[in-house]
Amino acid sequence: MAEANWYVVHTYSGYENKVKANIEKTIENRHLEEEIMEVRVPMQDVVELKNGARKSVQKKMFPGYVLVNMVMNDDTWYVVRNTRGVTGFVGPGSKPVPLTDAEMKPLGIKTENVYINFKEGDTVSVIAGVWKDTIGVVQRMDMGKQTATINVELFGRETPVEIGFDEINRMN
Repeated sequence: MAEANWYVVHTYSGYENKVKANIEKTIENRHLEEEIMEVRVPMQDVVELKNGARKSVQKKMFPGYVLVNMVMNDDTWYVVRNTRGVTGFVGPGSKPVPLTDAEMKPLGIKTENVYINFKEGDTVSVIAGVWKDTIGVVQRMDMGKQTATINVELFGRETPVEIGFDEINRMN
């Protein structure tokens, strides 16, 4: 199987989330999970001053653009290109150009795979981040995002939390 890369898709401004939802629905309907791994609308936290009050809000980093992690072939190109709201891929002519690792780094998207020594159902310990020193059971794993959803006890209840692979260590 060919290697998956990140591609930039141009959309109508304001339609980024709708395009993301439409592509994800098409992936599900056509069973393309192995070829189109992830669709993202990069966001950033911005502090706005409104009526004298500071408010932290999320804004799109690149209005009018969506990032897609996919294996480029005729089927995937057709599906993404013909999604309502998409005007085309970024690249010369009709040839999409994948983003380089250097271009991906500032977006906070990991391109290298992290080796993992755990699977669904394993008890793990969180070794970094907000949930450091927390113990939980792996419920679900997302290889594209390189995250695991674990259940942790919060206020006496089991609560699902998404943690990056690099922040988890398997317990013996």
